[in-house]
Order: sequence, then structure tokens, then C-alpha cells
Amino acid sequence: MAISADEFKAAFATRAGAVGILTARAGEQVHGMTVTDFAGLSVDPPLLLVCLDKKANTLGVIERGGCFAVNLLAQGQEDLSNKFASKKDEWSRFDGVDVDQGPTGAPLIRCAITSLDCRVVAAHEAGDHWIYVGEIEAAVLRGGEPLVYCGGAYRALTAS
Repeated sequence: MAISADEFKAAFATRAGAVGILTARAGEQVHGMTVTDFAGLSVDPPLLLVCLDKKANTLGVIERGGCFAVNLLAQGQEDLSNKFASKKDEWSRFDGVDVDQGPTGAPLIRCAITSLDCRVVAAHEAGDHWIYVGEIEAAVLRGGEPLVYCGGAYRALTAS
């Protein structure tokens, strides 16, 4: 017997995750959303996977454009994370956010500590989500301490 949705959410709330903004472009349309469900998948070739709810509007932009970027946020960028997580004014999330266009065409957020620009190489349906695998075509490393989310709150990392 599988666990309930509430048990699933409670269990995964104990997992700390780096906070990123997934961005995508299809022609002139850009969209983005806050994510913590992404991971490095392979070094050779360089692959990254990201998981998106089937109801996410960014999903259609990735499907049409065939690319995405994961932009890792820095400590202190909670407002930017919240802006891309909120459904309010969803189609104007990029207003006031400085971006460059990566080699794939995906928006790379200039204030992110790292931007990973990916071309979609596979998509897998999994429950109420889609898993996209992207080959990383460019990485921009800007430096800084990552923004982390755990237990329903943003956290700062401390060295032990």
C-alpha cells in the first residue's frame, strides 16, 4: 500500500533542497517557475533532470521550445524565489529581472549564482509530474552561497 499525499509531503519536507528558477523559451514566449526538484544526472554527457507538475504553465513552453535553464538562487534572494513561485501575475514574472539569452535560447538570470542552460533530450511521464532530462550546453558560474529550502522555510547553510 502506498503512502498518502500528506505523508509524502511531510517526508519530503525534511529534505533540504537548493532553490532554483527554471526558465524556458519558445519563440518570443518566456516563462519560469521556482523549483527544488532537480538534480545532476550524468557527467558524460552532462545531463540534468528536473521534475514539473503536469499543471505548470512552464511545461508547455518547454515542450514547444525544447530547452530550459536552471538558475540557482543565492541566500537573500527569497523575494525572487517567491515571485516565480506565486501564481499571481504569473505571466509577468520576468518584469524587472535582468536576463541573458543562453545558447539554447533559454533565459539565464543574471543575479543567479549558477545558470545551467539545457537542451531537452528526453521526457518521461511519472505520476502527476513530467521529468525532463536536459543536456547542459552552457554553465555560468557567478559564485555565492546557495538559497536552501527545508521544512517549509528558506534556510542558510553554515559550515560545521
